[in-house]
Amino acid sequence: MDRADVGFRSERGPVLVALMVTTGLVAIDSTILATAVPTIVRELGGFSSFPWLFSLYLLTQAVSVPIYSKLADTWGRKPVVLIGIALFGLGSLLCGFAWSMPALIAFRAVQGLGAGAVQPMAVTIAGDIYTVAERAKVQGYIASVWGISSVVGPTLGGVFSLFSWRWIFFVNIPLCLLAAWLLWRRLHEDIERREHRIDWAGGALLTASVSLLILGILEGGNEWAWVSVPSLAVLGAGLVLLVVFLVVEQRADEPVLPLRLLSRRLLATTAAISVGVGVVLIGLTSYIPSFLEAILGVSPLQSGLTLALLTIGWPIAASQSGRIYLRHGFRFTALLGTVIVVVGCVALLVAAQDPSLWAVGGACLVVGLGMGLTASPTLIAAQSSVDWGERGVVTGANMFARSMGSAVGVAVMGAIVNAALRGVDGDTHPAALQVAVRDALVAVLVVAVLMIVAAVAMPRDRPTTDAARTA
Repeated sequence: MDRADVGFRSERGPVLVALMVTTGLVAIDSTILATAVPTIVRELGGFSSFPWLFSLYLLTQAVSVPIYSKLADTWGRKPVVLIGIALFGLGSLLCGFAWSMPALIAFRAVQGLGAGAVQPMAVTIAGDIYTVAERAKVQGYIASVWGISSVVGPTLGGVFSLFSWRWIFFVNIPLCLLAAWLLWRRLHEDIERREHRIDWAGGALLTASVSLLILGILEGGNEWAWVSVPSLAVLGAGLVLLVVFLVVEQRADEPVLPLRLLSRRLLATTAAISVGVGVVLIGLTSYIPSFLEAILGVSPLQSGLTLALLTIGWPIAASQSGRIYLRHGFRFTALLGTVIVVVGCVALLVAAQDPSLWAVGGACLVVGLGMGLTASPTLIAAQSSVDWGERGVVTGANMFARSMGSAVGVAVMGAIVNAALRGVDGDTHPAALQVAVRDALVAVLVVAVLMIVAAVAMPRDRPTTDAARTA
């Protein structure tokens, strides 16, 4: 087989299709539900509880990523991703039959547990079967799924809501079956069989500590005040368990999250950049649509398509990033990408003063192009610095960092916007919202600048000129 034959034309093509389908499960799910929430609430009730449809999904997805990633380095990628697809499919089926809002929220947690395996395993498997030179184009294919989903998801959500919101979840079943069948038939692994000691204590402590911390971050300022007994108790307990987790990991034979990896400069800096990616993404996707709809009076479809330029620019740049890092190195590519992200954030901040769809859309496209030159190359750099036995953990740690960035970003942006809108009446709400979004964009800009700092701190690397080089 010609290893230089990238993408769908090689024997690896069916596996790549399966990876794109599995990624599509998570990508579409992140956008399809939002447009159907009013319909779901009308049928099931529980308006005050519906944010948990997103929060609990995010929580279970985030806490399970490091555990699945460690298991993938122990058992192999194939069984882990198949377990993830099965859990996601089961959760989707149960969600489709949900009889109440609490039941739907609980079944969304099952979906999240599946997504925690599906998303990092897709990226890890791509890192296994493609060379360093090939991965940029392949990551571009996978990233393009998010761009397509940003348009298809809300559209499908609106269509299904017309006759039954339950099909939002049922539509996942055939996709799960297709992805599982392709991976079962086409993905072959040669796993070294040896006895492993699974770090059950570390996994339990990580799950408990991160669950409490994300819960405190998500609900602080919403369900309870930041400085309150529930907030301090939840965050305090999470921090204590996190310290215990760090102690346990130092002594574990096969830790679920090897702390020694984070002592490597490349892995630490790429993880820091991934945190920034999570913050910037959640900041823009959470507030740009509401801003456009409130200030310009555009429809949800128009605002969604404007924001979609961000996820369209991402795969375009990601697919071409290989040409840059092969010639100039990963550090140069990350620096270029983070600088472009900052330029895009500045443009968004300027556009927020006198907004128009074209100005905001153009700025989102610039941010997306910068993200494509930042997120994919830094992930590939991290993957390329380790062998097969650590690639799953390294990939999971990178994506876990992005999830934590999103969770923290939700809290920070929410606190900023809520502070700006507190006590504002209906007559002055659009003006106050414009100020609130401006303040949130300033915070996003600060994080983007810190991403440049992290990129500068990456170790200098030599350009990769050998297209056949593997990690």
